[in-house]
Amino acid sequence: MMSSIIRTVNLGKVYTSGNIETIALRDINLTVREGEFVSIMGPSGCGKSTLLHLLALMDKPSSGELYFMEQPTTHLSDKQRAALRRYYIGFVFQSFNLIEELTVAENIALPLIYQRIPEAERIRRVNQVMEQLDVAHKGHFYPMQLSGGHQQRVAVARAIVARPRILFADEPTGNLDSQHGLEVMEILSDLNHEQGTTIVMVTHSPQYAEFSQRTIHLFDGQVVSGAISQFR
Repeated sequence: MMSSIIRTVNLGKVYTSGNIETIALRDINLTVREGEFVSIMGPSGCGKSTLLHLLALMDKPSSGELYFMEQPTTHLSDKQRAALRRYYIGFVFQSFNLIEELTVAENIALPLIYQRIPEAERIRRVNQVMEQLDVAHKGHFYPMQLSGGHQQRVAVARAIVARPRILFADEPTGNLDSQHGLEVMEILSDLNHEQGTTIVMVTHSPQYAEFSQRTIHLFDGQVVSGAISQFR
C-alpha cells in the first residue's frame, strides 16, 4: 500500500458571524495516498470547496487534525504552512486566477520565483511545461488575449511547473465548455498516469469524476462514502 500524503482525523470547520455559527464540515476522516486521483462530489453548499481549501493548507480547521506527508499541521504557523504550499502543493482555481498584467510565461514562472529558482532553470522549466500543455505559442500573450480553455491550460501549467507532490483542483472545468473541459480533464489524467502526480479535484460532473480512481461523496458537511483508499 502506498503511503498517505493526506490524512484527516475528525476534521471540522465552523464559521462564526456574530452569534451565529455555521457548521461547514464535521468529523471528516479520509486518506489520500501518493499517486491517487481522487474526486470530491456533493450538492452545492455541502462543503466541497471548504474541504479542498483545508486539505491544501489554504485554511485552518476549527477542530480535528490534518496530517500532510504524515506530519500534523494544525499547530503550524502561517509561515510554515505557506512553505509547505510553496514546495509541495499546486492549486488550480475555477476562475483561473491569472495575473492580467503578466504574460503567460510570466504567470507560469511565479511559483519558481517564490522558490528562488535561478533564472536559467526557470526559463527551461517554463518552456518545458508550456510545451507539455500546448501553450508554447502563447508565451508572450496576456490572459485577456486567451480563450477560457487556454487560460485554464496556463493555470494548470502554473500549478505544476514547480513539480508539486499533490495537485488540488477546484472545479477546474466549471468555466469551460464541454470540449475544453474534456481537454483539461485529459491533461489532469495524463499528469496522474504518466507522472504519478497525486490529484484531488472538486467537481459537480459525474462524467469528469470518472477520470479519477475514487470519489469521496459529501453531504451536509460530512463524508458519506469513498473516504478510505484502496489504492495500491
